[in-house]
Amino acid sequence: MNLEKMRKKKPMIFFVTLTMLIMLCANLQAQEGAVQPMRLNPDEAVDLAIRNNLSLESSRTSLETRRRASQYSWNQFIPDVMLRGSLVQDNSRTYLYEESDIPSAILDSMRNQLETSRLVISGTIQASLTISIAMFENMRRLRLDYEGGLITYEKARAQLERDVRKAYHTMLLLQENITLLRGSFANAERQVQMAQANYNAGLAPELTLLQARVARENMRPVIDQAENGLKLSMAQFAMFLGLDYNTPFELIPITENADFIPLDVAEMISRAANAKPDILELRHTILVLESVRKVQINSLLPTLTLSWNTAPLFFLNPKPGNTINYVNPQNSIFNPTMNVSSQFSITLMIRLHSLIPFSTDSQGIRNLDDQIRTANIGLAQMINGTEIEIYNTVLALERARVSAEVQAQTVALAEQAYRLTEQAYRAGLQDYYQVQNAEQSLRQARVQMLEQQFNYLNGLIDLEYSTGVPFGTLSTRSR
Repeated sequence: MNLEKMRKKKPMIFFVTLTMLIMLCANLQAQEGAVQPMRLNPDEAVDLAIRNNLSLESSRTSLETRRRASQYSWNQFIPDVMLRGSLVQDNSRTYLYEESDIPSAILDSMRNQLETSRLVISGTIQASLTISIAMFENMRRLRLDYEGGLITYEKARAQLERDVRKAYHTMLLLQENITLLRGSFANAERQVQMAQANYNAGLAPELTLLQARVARENMRPVIDQAENGLKLSMAQFAMFLGLDYNTPFELIPITENADFIPLDVAEMISRAANAKPDILELRHTILVLESVRKVQINSLLPTLTLSWNTAPLFFLNPKPGNTINYVNPQNSIFNPTMNVSSQFSITLMIRLHSLIPFSTDSQGIRNLDDQIRTANIGLAQMINGTEIEIYNTVLALERARVSAEVQAQTVALAEQAYRLTEQAYRAGLQDYYQVQNAEQSLRQARVQMLEQQFNYLNGLIDLEYSTGVPFGTLSTRSR
């Protein structure tokens, strides 16, 4: 039986069948259009960010520019070579005064005026090379600049990896918090059902039922706010990875049991003073400034310039019949001629005005001295600040360790208190308000324990960045 026969004989069955087909097609299209979440662990997220992050791509482009400048720094020794050519039409008047060979009548009327039109091709080839001591130091400065670009790129890469790993942990914490909130909502729903049953049995007043319903509804906006926070964190995480803001992620949870590792403050401070990316970058900046100062000083020394040029000239014949030489008619047409001149010079030059103490060059050198002094002061301040930062980070990690251990015991006590309170409520020995307080205390204890664990992991990541060790050196040991 086809659909047409079914429509005529059994319209109700036809309508139901057609509705089911439409819903099935819509469901299939929705499944096809649904985007599968991207499953990532922290290492995979870091690899993806390094490949796709736009900020890091900009750093790579800048590094390539510096690499090219350093690789071809020798090109300043390539001579300047210029080639120039021109084509000139020479229109000139020639007067001949050989009176003995010219009739007097013609001499008086024309003075033997001859018009000559000829083409002249001229060219110039010039080559020059200036050599100075400053050129050699400039090659070193370009090499240092490229090495500084490498340090800057590694710093940007380390910052990106640090931010990606911390964002990963933040999203995991938000997910765990949402899971706890949903569990609390399920408990609230169950408590509403219990209050409804007790109310129907006459064991609890209507106020208890209303309190349970209010507590359940009050949790809805809290869950919505936490879910919106997770969506925003995922959008920012997608930006780090160079993906669309609405890309869904499936994060692999970390091990709940964290192993706290011992930390030596003096050792961490010593490592940070020698390997922190910010300190390495500033130290190299000082080296570049010192090299620039040497270039400025060497530019005051004499410079040697080697120069060679040649200028050939080609004179072409005039066309036959354009010129009539009344003196020597057979010479009316001349053969092409060429004239070549060249010279080579060696010049030694020194800029005497730059030796004056108040000249622009001298003041530039003094300004560089001030910049180097300022940079060294900034380096000392950064090292001191890093020592305080490392000390504070280690103390924060110790506080997080102690808090997590205490909070784990608090969670165990809160779970036991909640079970006993719920059992007493079922037996009619406790009211709903006590159950609600016990459940809220348990949820807060679990959230705080998770926060301390994730704070400890993020603190280790910050410590890894500050000490310049590979990520995972400390944080992996704690899991």
